[in-house]
Amino acid sequence: MHDLRITGGTVLLAGDGAVQADLVVRDGLIDRVGGGGGGLSFDASGLLVLPGIVDLHGDAFERQIQPRPGVDFPMDLALRDTESQLLANGITTAFHGVTLSWEPGLRSLTSWRALLAALDAGSWTCDMRVHLRWEAYNLDALETAIADIEAGRVHLLAFNDHTPSILKKLKDPVEGAKYSGRAGMKMEAFRAMADDVAARAGAVPAALDRVAAVARAAGLPMASHDDDSIAVRDGFRAHGARICEFPMAEEVGRAAVEAGDFVAMGCPNVVRGGSHLGWASAARLAEAGICTVLTSDYYYPAMMRAALILAERGVLDLARAWALISANPARAGGLADRGVIEEGKRADLVVVDPATSRAVATIVGGRFAYLTAGGSGRLGTGAGE
Repeated sequence: MHDLRITGGTVLLAGDGAVQADLVVRDGLIDRVGGGGGGLSFDASGLLVLPGIVDLHGDAFERQIQPRPGVDFPMDLALRDTESQLLANGITTAFHGVTLSWEPGLRSLTSWRALLAALDAGSWTCDMRVHLRWEAYNLDALETAIADIEAGRVHLLAFNDHTPSILKKLKDPVEGAKYSGRAGMKMEAFRAMADDVAARAGAVPAALDRVAAVARAAGLPMASHDDDSIAVRDGFRAHGARICEFPMAEEVGRAAVEAGDFVAMGCPNVVRGGSHLGWASAARLAEAGICTVLTSDYYYPAMMRAALILAERGVLDLARAWALISANPARAGGLADRGVIEEGKRADLVVVDPATSRAVATIVGGRFAYLTAGGSGRLGTGAGE
């Protein structure tokens, strides 16, 4: 198989930081750091060569499935468009945050099955995985969730409990309309359904115990979502969840990282300068060592930009800032073969123009998956070995 040579770039190497180096890629892996080899070449002069981005939690794909409330599109079409966005933004591994809720419509059991079927049927360039966001009160779908975990169709499990907040928001007609519209239901019918679901609260703890036990047996990484107290985080850690997603208070995140957990927050928070919900600043917590993983959350383009913003702020160097979206989420997701540029690792790379903070090329498994017009002008061929 011909090599791919990437020459002249500033390469973020594991252990060495950003250095001038050439890379040789072969059979989908980083074959060696240094010159030599034939085949296709890419001139990365003036550009950054960085590990491909690993997104542990992204749900922006929901906008491709349902761009307006109650307006749905075919799942395969939605995922194709989603993959294009991912690759254009340097994301080479994506854990789709798929909410399996008691709500009809976008987050329903029907939608869950359709999305998994589309993922199974498609041929994808980006490594697209399933992050099951298990809604605590969704008792009717418990057996399906367990069966899919046991079948290997789930790659990360997160414990979510949005039912209390939904019930609260349903008291406000404007806020409530967002939920009923997403479900494709009239407000009164949706409110009645939510009340019926809430009445089953007594069965929720046992269901959580079951799904956690199955996930542990399958060796899945697990996360808890929106932890509002240290006690809640401790409880989920006892179930095996070592990722603390979007802690609602700084002391919760601090206690989690001190206990050895990963603490994940959103890149939009960094890019926008703060949380849209008024919660803690992800940039400040990352600089303090409390936030250890950054995710796309609801906006894929924010990942690359967030890491570069943090590096520009000066508290974190490029290596530490980029690790928040590459090496750290790879480790949190149990993926030892990626997230860093190192001989023997997967050749998942993104080539970035530092002048524009944009991807020039994205390489997945040693193959070009995205290339701008400017990037295509940097391609050449060399003599074989």
